[in-house]
Amino acid sequence: MVQSNDHKARTPFLSRPGVRRLAPFVVTTAIALIFIFENRASVEIRLLVPTVTMPLWGALLIAWGLGMLACFFSVHRRSKRH
Repeated sequence: MVQSNDHKARTPFLSRPGVRRLAPFVVTTAIALIFIFENRASVEIRLLVPTVTMPLWGALLIAWGLGMLACFFSVHRRSKRH
C-alpha cells in the first residue's frame, strides 16, 4: 500500500492519465471560445426554411455546445461498453 502512494506522489502532474485526457479538451475549448467571441457581427442563417438574423458568436456557440454534447455522449457510451 505504501508503494502505490509513493508512485502516485512521484508521478509528474502532466503525466497523470486524468490530466492527459483533460488537456486536449481544455486547449480546444480555449481556442474555440476565443474564436467564438472574436466573431461578433450579425449574420443571416438559414435553418432549412426560415432565415434568422443573429450574432455569429451565438451560432458558433450553439454549434460548439452541440459538438461537446456529441463528444461527451460518444465517449461516455464507449466507456460503458468496455
